[in-house]
Amino acid sequence: MRLWRLTRAEHVALDGRGAELHGGRYTPAGLPVVSLASEAGLAVLVALRYLPASRAQWSTDHVLGWTDVDAPCLRLAATLDEGDLRASATQWLSEGCGLLLAIPSRVLPEADVVLLNPRHPDAARVAPLDCRPFDFAQCLHRPPMLERFGDSGRDVTS
Repeated sequence: MRLWRLTRAEHVALDGRGAELHGGRYTPAGLPVVSLASEAGLAVLVALRYLPASRAQWSTDHVLGWTDVDAPCLRLAATLDEGDLRASATQWLSEGCGLLLAIPSRVLPEADVVLLNPRHPDAARVAPLDCRPFDFAQCLHRPPMLERFGDSGRDVTS
């Protein structure tokens, strides 16, 4: 399965150090874990939510990376509440139950946040991220079609 990560260039290592130091969305500090996405678009949406409100404060060293992982992926139910998701993910990580854990995304329910346990024995077989530069400002520029159609209310997304 191809997994995606949008991060700053200095954080491309799949070592889980950031989550170990600061905690993650689904796990407490003290446990290394790497958050990935099942879709590139989800990686972008999740990272976008954490950007500073002022574009002037956006870092310019983001990269979009991917790696292919051939391993079973445990899956948590979409019906679990936030507390149960956190408890289940923490238990999975603490017990080393597997390399990958999929959690249905709250941002884009058709995709998954996929947690990778860097302490699992199979983590050594996961290739480093292949990366390309990613520029939020370029991605979020005002589209030319919007100028063409103005504020007519016409849906130009289809």
